[in-house]
Amino acid sequence: MDEDLKMAGMTKEYAASLKTSDFKFKNITDKKEQKRLKEFIERHEWLGNLSQFTTQWFGCYHKGILAGVMLFNVPNSFSKLLGDDTKEMERLISRGACISWSPKNLGSCFLMWCLNWMVKNTQWRLFTAYSDPTAKELGTIYQACNFYYLGQKSGGAKKYVNPYTGKLVSDRFFRQKTAYRKFAGEIGIDWDMNWQHKTGMLWGNMPEGFEERIRAASKQKIKECDYIELPSKHKYAYILGLNKRETKK
Repeated sequence: MDEDLKMAGMTKEYAASLKTSDFKFKNITDKKEQKRLKEFIERHEWLGNLSQFTTQWFGCYHKGILAGVMLFNVPNSFSKLLGDDTKEMERLISRGACISWSPKNLGSCFLMWCLNWMVKNTQWRLFTAYSDPTAKELGTIYQACNFYYLGQKSGGAKKYVNPYTGKLVSDRFFRQKTAYRKFAGEIGIDWDMNWQHKTGMLWGNMPEGFEERIRAASKQKIKECDYIELPSKHKYAYILGLNKRETKK
């Protein structure tokens, strides 16, 4: 905390006097500010990185000082909690952190503001989240916000050591376009930007046989990587509509 206070130019006494009403919450669309939020997560969040496909960025500020970040993503896999149309309404709370000197209840207040903003400004109505036992997370913030607890059956399995950075990643890493591009280079295939789009691959644009070779390289890379077995994560969900009637529906 001392280092965070020093960077903010605050005393412990001043920080202790702060209330949630002393903070402003904002939806962030500016790329430069999003970079600042990314750096905050890398410094203050346990995982220390961002997952792919972040769709909404939110910042929490005290007199211009960034004090919290909340990020929402496309889920790794969609649930069926609201039927077959769930994917049209679901977003994952992928990352979140508040500065060490912030009020104890700032996180829950910030999260609920974000959920209300999402409902008022987007199509999303179902919000899912995970707490990771390996990080000693119990989902306290989700319990405080009255999320539904769906059990400890999610995630788990294996985490692989990224062969390029040494960080732990899921098997999804090996199926990202950036990873495919690396694997292609390693087997002597020159990359063509026409083989990819913003969020994925355009396999049909490749010469015959290239897709099979690149996918095979991806599978081989997984086999070569060290990994650890992880326990399953706790899963939570929150449903929120524009009004009580929509929420019940």
